[in-house]
Amino acid sequence: MKGSEFLRKVQKFAMAKGLRCSFVPARGKGSHGTLYVESAFTVVKDRKKEIGPGLLRSMCKDLGIDPKEL
Repeated sequence: MKGSEFLRKVQKFAMAKGLRCSFVPARGKGSHGTLYVESAFTVVKDRKKEIGPGLLRSMCKDLGIDPKEL
């Protein structure tokens, strides 16, 4: 899964659950940005590159989302 696809899926998940979700590209260095879901946040690396399974699990854990729900 690419970074941009992860963003879309998390935004769709948050919308379905009625949660606030926002991505702030300025809150990151280079191609990184910060994704907020309510008060939880995680850093998303380059949105054009693939996210490995370990990083995906870690990012979902930061947000309090089960990776299977995406």
